[in-house]
Amino acid sequence: MTAAGRGAELAIETHGLSKRFGHQLAVDGVNLSVPSGSVFGFLGPNGSGKTTTIRMMLGLAGATAGSVSVLGLEMPDRFHEVLPRVGALVEGPAFYPFLSGEANLRRLDAADPHASSSTRRARVGTALERVGLTHAAGKKVRAYSLGMKQRLGIANALLSPRELLVLDEPTNGLDPQGTREVRSLVRSLAADGATVFVSSHLLAEVEQICTHAAVMSAGRLVAQGTLAELRDAGKARIRLVTPDAGLAEGVFARLGMTPAGGLNNGTLVYSASGGETNGPVRDDVAPEAVVAAMVAAGVRVRGFAVEQGSLEDRFVALTGEGFDIAQ
Repeated sequence: MTAAGRGAELAIETHGLSKRFGHQLAVDGVNLSVPSGSVFGFLGPNGSGKTTTIRMMLGLAGATAGSVSVLGLEMPDRFHEVLPRVGALVEGPAFYPFLSGEANLRRLDAADPHASSSTRRARVGTALERVGLTHAAGKKVRAYSLGMKQRLGIANALLSPRELLVLDEPTNGLDPQGTREVRSLVRSLAADGATVFVSSHLLAEVEQICTHAAVMSAGRLVAQGTLAELRDAGKARIRLVTPDAGLAEGVFARLGMTPAGGLNNGTLVYSASGGETNGPVRDDVAPEAVVAAMVAAGVRVRGFAVEQGSLEDRFVALTGEGFDIAQ
């Protein structure tokens, strides 16, 4: 495929993107590919380099090394052409506290040289309605809750039609109802044809709305792909219930399988993939082969189940840290 053809398929593409602050390498050689039309989750624990990467994508921070292409154009060289096509909420919204939500949006819209003044009122009203703030349009922002300010920031990103929406922790500070509303909003934006790039440390948020995801850990990109691909990369596990735990452990060891959990009420959990034991690394062991080996060794099997690897397991394995499962 030609470079031009590939660029047309990718809303965001980075090569070797790096950022150093003094002696600290905050972002280390990131090669990111965000398909056009996707809802792309950018996952990682707090401090993993997500926001710094986003700032470099949008031309808000210079890269120490590497390149960024947004909507097929190099950044920051072509930012005058790119930014009018991009809506963004990065590092939380900032507004004039003594002005109303509506007045803030009208001032921000007026600062956009590409926005028509004749349709400003209608655009602001539509944006407020989409984020559920019509009832608070005339209220001063200093009286807004954190969640309301977050929604106002998303409304600002939606003042004009955008090909790409970049949302950094968009559900931060929202109550469960507000979180559901933002998820619904993201889905509707994607349905309208926009690419939505969502940075988050909330696994549930990504699983419910995203088609693709990437995982950052300590400044490095450790995985990316469709959600299905990331889930499939996780190891399946076998759960065995038996009164003969010691005997069963010996069978698992002979099969080259590794423990994936401690013994609990006669239940053993082992990886369905081979591991490093006294023998070589094995390929996936068929469940029926495990049962047959257990029976042949005289292990009494009271329960047996195969559990597919979860997205959470995969992310924890990649980052060494847990993710928040719910907000």
